Amino acid sequence: MAQANLPFEKRLKQITRKHDQLAKGAIKSVTSDGLIVMKPRAYRPKFPLRAMIAVVVLGFMFKGLLLASIGNVAYAERVASLAQGGVMDRAGAWVMQIDPATVLIGDFLAPYLGDLR
Repeated sequence: MAQANLPFEKRLKQITRKHDQLAKGAIKSVTSDGLIVMKPRAYRPKFPLRAMIAVVVLGFMFKGLLLASIGNVAYAERVASLAQGGVMDRAGAWVMQIDPATVLIGDFLAPYLGDLR
């Protein structure tokens, strides 16, 4: 009995797989005899550009907030001490170094953080 259902199960799996692929997106085309055929759209992962920009902007804002809250000298000392560590510490020091965008954001936030300094 199980042997009799084998071709049916195989065909059912193919139909289910094609249905799942078509649910993600399809391209419709008309053949020469007028039949409308749907083919699954090829999977192309999209690069999350907005998310990457948001992460970079939030990173600069975080650096600017730290710079405004602890001051230029203390921030530079902490980055210098971080640069003395291992490979990951040096990478973190490179990312956290003071740059013009960080200074600009820090100068903008400094008046609002007057009590924290």
